[in-house]
Amino acid sequence: MKVLVLGAGQLARMMSLAGAPLNISISAYDVNSDSIVHPLTQQNLGKGLANAIADADVVTAEFEHIPLTVLAQCQQSGKFLPGETAIKAGGDRRLEKQLLDDAGVRSAAYHIVNVEADFNHAITTLGLPLVFKSALAGYDGKGQWRLKRAEDAAEVWQQISAFLAADENQSIVAEQFIPFQREVSLIGARRANGEVKVYPLTENHHVNGVLSVSLAVPGNEQLQQQAQAMFTAVANKLNYVGVLAIEFFDVDGELLVNEIAPRVHNSGHWTQQGADVCQFEQHLRAVCDMPLGNCELVRPSLMVNILGEDKVPEAILSISGVHLHWYGKSKRPGRKMGHINLSAANNSELKARFEQLISLLSPAAFPELQLMANRLN
Repeated sequence: MKVLVLGAGQLARMMSLAGAPLNISISAYDVNSDSIVHPLTQQNLGKGLANAIADADVVTAEFEHIPLTVLAQCQQSGKFLPGETAIKAGGDRRLEKQLLDDAGVRSAAYHIVNVEADFNHAITTLGLPLVFKSALAGYDGKGQWRLKRAEDAAEVWQQISAFLAADENQSIVAEQFIPFQREVSLIGARRANGEVKVYPLTENHHVNGVLSVSLAVPGNEQLQQQAQAMFTAVANKLNYVGVLAIEFFDVDGELLVNEIAPRVHNSGHWTQQGADVCQFEQHLRAVCDMPLGNCELVRPSLMVNILGEDKVPEAILSISGVHLHWYGKSKRPGRKMGHINLSAANNSELKARFEQLISLLSPAAFPELQLMANRLN
């Protein structure tokens, strides 16, 4: 089985690693260079999307911000999963909000902003505080503004107005600020026959809008069922095939969708060591129409992102349950360079190992890890 992945980053890389034991061959299309590359070696395998599609049994994607012409070409092939509609919804907050409304899934109240009258209407109808998010190309905290006080409205609008003027295709989604207790995500998969399987909820901690730590948190059955119902509603509405991630705000035990990601997701990397079948293999099983694997947590696990660093102390490898995953990238401030998965037999052991890991990592390079360690009992 041959799978072509749109995007040649770390997610395609990890799909390639997961697919090899199933005899699934992965190639990756770099949308910036129009090159087909090997996801692990980055060896150039040729140019031209049409030939790559023709050679593939299935086409899928590792990110949402794909040129519309590329999406249309892949969709026309009849091989593209999860499909053009899902990828567009993941890359455009306007479409995402409409999808959630159509699926009957709760999210923050919102208003679309294109001109100053829309901006003022959002303030009047939604109230303060507000979060303004770019409709396109917003990720890892980029393209966002917060408005807490009415006296700051003119300054915020000036920034947003300049942003909109730079791209006629852009728009802004104004959302009510949600006073949430924590952020959680659900990674799951849907097969073409409608079969759905989901992993345990994951609690996430962000630093400056970028994911820092993800912790698998099974046990709250009410929240898990709530998240699974919302996941299934969205996946069925899209007739989705593949792995889908949904990020939620937990507000006193009620979940509100923050955003969706129609792909394998950073907060699901712990599944590589914490589940029988990781999210990367699960995605390939779904898009290749194979039976979905077991999603249960086999041992308590968490994931720590490595941001902007090309090395970590070698001593961390002496900690039981540590698995280091590098992405083969050149160093750049804030760039996702790799991740550390940590597992243990129980939560108390995981906490002890996490404390040991934290003691070996630079606080400047890995801030606020202790906050997540404190969540473990």
